[in-house]
Amino acid sequence: MDLLSNRSTVSEFILLGLSSSQAIQLFLFTVFFIVYVAIVLGNLIIVISVIFDNHLHSPMYFFLANLSFFDLCLSSVATPKMIADFLRKHKTISLWGCMAQMFFTHFFGGGEMSLLIAMAIDRYVAICKPLHYKTIMSRRVLILFLLLSWTIGFIHTMSQMVFTVGLPFCGPNIVDSIFCDLPLVIRLACTETYILELLVIANSGLLSLICFIVLLISYVVMLLTIWQRSSSASSKAVSTLSAHITVVTLFFGPTIFNYAFPFNSYSVDKFLSVFYSIITPFLNPIIYTLRNQEMKAAIKRLSSQHVGSWLIH
Repeated sequence: MDLLSNRSTVSEFILLGLSSSQAIQLFLFTVFFIVYVAIVLGNLIIVISVIFDNHLHSPMYFFLANLSFFDLCLSSVATPKMIADFLRKHKTISLWGCMAQMFFTHFFGGGEMSLLIAMAIDRYVAICKPLHYKTIMSRRVLILFLLLSWTIGFIHTMSQMVFTVGLPFCGPNIVDSIFCDLPLVIRLACTETYILELLVIANSGLLSLICFIVLLISYVVMLLTIWQRSSSASSKAVSTLSAHITVVTLFFGPTIFNYAFPFNSYSVDKFLSVFYSIITPFLNPIIYTLRNQEMKAAIKRLSSQHVGSWLIH
């Protein structure tokens, strides 16, 4: 920390946000506040339902609860400050606050990326090897997948942040975004960052692209397998897989375009930042709950139990 302070004259960054109009900012404050509350409530309901409802104690819902936890954490990294900034004239963030935002964004993002792959493996085993499903997807394997997701998320963020925290920032400190985004902050450093920018593109962009392609191939294999099964089993499996494919597309799409194909247009960067930090965590609970009868039934049972216990007391 002393080394960084000796080399840097910038103690904070200025975030330009989405608009300079006060009326638009008040409108955005209202919209994003409502969306964030929905994110917190929606994902918490899924986590609580999976924990307390015995009908949901299966590998698929274990992963779903952890996906909701990742979404909750990912949206909470920068969204609360972004919402508060809509009411501020000067939108600033400290140097270390900026570093923390970038660290945790890639930590939870990398973890969620790995978890989505684990969820695809779970569905592959359930559909293609149903007789061995319980043996293969044991509790030990589930814990191993979860620990691996956290570990990959940590390695993913550290492999980029270890080079970023030592950069000298002595000139421009304006970030034209809603929060500290790694590619935008790196460009503000008072040194040559071409190699580091390539590292970020390779680490985040190409990794996301490769994972996305692997996931799509696995889902195609599963769909081909489903079409050879009975119609009753196929209908439920296709519904589950379509939800997974939608979530994977929503998560990986903006990330791939943001890192693998960098834009010069800051308006596009802002839109993609809003999408993967707010819209995706907002849509995930809706996609899984509205299309999943077991989850909707569990939520009803949980709410009725709490209402019943409240009336008794």
